[in-house]
Amino acid sequence: MKYSQKALALVALAAQTDAALRFGCSTVTIQRLDPVVEPGNSPSAHLHQVVGGNAFAPEMKGDIGQQGTCTSCVFSEDFSNYWTAVLFFKHENGTYKRVPIMANDALPAGIQGGMTIYYTQQDFSSNGKQFIRAFPPGFRMTVGSPTAGKDGMTKHKGLRFTCLDNKSTRFPEIDDFPKKPCKGGIMTEHHFPACWNGKDLDSPDHQSHMYDTQPTGFGAGAACPASHPVRMPQLAYETLWDTTQFNNMWPKDGSNPFVFSFGNQSGHAYGTHADYMFGWKGDSLQRAMNSSCMFNACENGRPLLSQSVAQMNACKAKEVVKENTDGWLKELPGKSVFA
Repeated sequence: MKYSQKALALVALAAQTDAALRFGCSTVTIQRLDPVVEPGNSPSAHLHQVVGGNAFAPEMKGDIGQQGTCTSCVFSEDFSNYWTAVLFFKHENGTYKRVPIMANDALPAGIQGGMTIYYTQQDFSSNGKQFIRAFPPGFRMTVGSPTAGKDGMTKHKGLRFTCLDNKSTRFPEIDDFPKKPCKGGIMTEHHFPACWNGKDLDSPDHQSHMYDTQPTGFGAGAACPASHPVRMPQLAYETLWDTTQFNNMWPKDGSNPFVFSFGNQSGHAYGTHADYMFGWKGDSLQRAMNSSCMFNACENGRPLLSQSVAQMNACKAKEVVKENTDGWLKELPGKSVFA
């Protein structure tokens, strides 16, 4: 459906607020499925860690918000799915081990794995006095590409890494893996574009229906272009990888020992990427964007319904692809897209 500029302007007059969401989601599954890029394939080419609704499956159609029985996110109305590639440590003997995921210190204690999800407007405290249109049912998009070269980090300014002193570290953001062991682990950041063309729920490359005007990260974006006039929430994921157990195992030549599940052979991280499938129930996300709540102040019905950490952790998606992803592995699950 295409939204006219007049209709958007009328809604904007009614809703100029300062809302922003920051919330945790525990891991709902870790398996080789990708219903956006490889719909129907079971297994997909490489391993993903997924959070959100438990309806996650090889192929997903229709209104995802009306599917599934639980969500691994704080907000119990959010049945969206959010996923990224999985990080592995490659030992000098050629074996691989999956890197554990840590919870963000800013979130409630006890969240198992998962990610921190953001829906901001202009920045953390303002929407720039414009209407923010929630994603519609059926919407999906990706950012980054597992086959990208070094230009991937230039093209997608929201793809960044942070070398952590502790789980509260946030800066500086860099455009490649840290070159030495990090005291507190490594954080990966995936910021999506926030300008929509107003008509397509997806596109052949899963990206062309969106446009990025942000300078980087959580910075305020410039005005949306005429080709993509609809301002939507600035969606971002943060994943904290507990690389500390490998700090004394770095190769003697100092080369980077970490590799994503898509098999970046040269050791770089330019192929980092993330997928999103909208699944908020009814008008819940729009209500949040129209409100004046910030972060956890949006919970407990103000205006969004929320749930306990125990309920989040208990939500799991069906295991469709059964394979071992724990311990020391002789090869990456699915090997490599470059093999």
